[in-house]
Amino acid sequence: MLPRVSSALAELDAESTRLLVEEALKAGCDALEVAERGLRPGMEEVGKRFERGEYFLPELMVAADIFNSVMHSLLLPLIEGRRSGSRTGRVVIGTVRGDIHDIGKNLVAVMLRVNGFEVVDLGVDVPPEKFVEAVRTYKPDILGMSALLTTTMLEMKNVIDALKSAGLRDKVRVIVGGAPVTEEYAREVGADAYARDAVEAVEKCRKLLEGR
Repeated sequence: MLPRVSSALAELDAESTRLLVEEALKAGCDALEVAERGLRPGMEEVGKRFERGEYFLPELMVAADIFNSVMHSLLLPLIEGRRSGSRTGRVVIGTVRGDIHDIGKNLVAVMLRVNGFEVVDLGVDVPPEKFVEAVRTYKPDILGMSALLTTTMLEMKNVIDALKSAGLRDKVRVIVGGAPVTEEYAREVGADAYARDAVEAVEKCRKLLEGR
């Protein structure tokens, strides 16, 4: 059923996406599972079509609208019902410069908050200097960066280099993720951790805090 959710979203079919998500929930699927295995792959396919020149900015905006509508009306109320009462740590998170995709980032931010983390969300298209300023201002335990495009994930290294230049790299742990990002790439750019989805991001952030 969840692959059908992905396909409907990738085809920009708002009505089918909503109906399939409702069916999945009624069938007993977990809300986070629907988001991670249904909606997120659909958005990743939209991103791939954009990179191939099959979709353009209007299609990206339609897909984002469908995603946000379904998330906020159907899934987020169920996911946020699990919120932990105790604060775990502070995370600054953002999508790197040149990338306007926020679906994966938003899922990670929600899951971190549910699990007790304080999250400062810088949004999308965030330049290195804004990440640096946020680390200086908010003094987070962890800095998270997301990218959906292969062309923009290169910005992750620029941010880490900027942190080094500002003398802040040893003050914060860095975790990266996004469709084109791999664990190998995370090591290459000097990140402390890589997460393939929101659930793993929470687990990795906890481990980073334990290793401080």
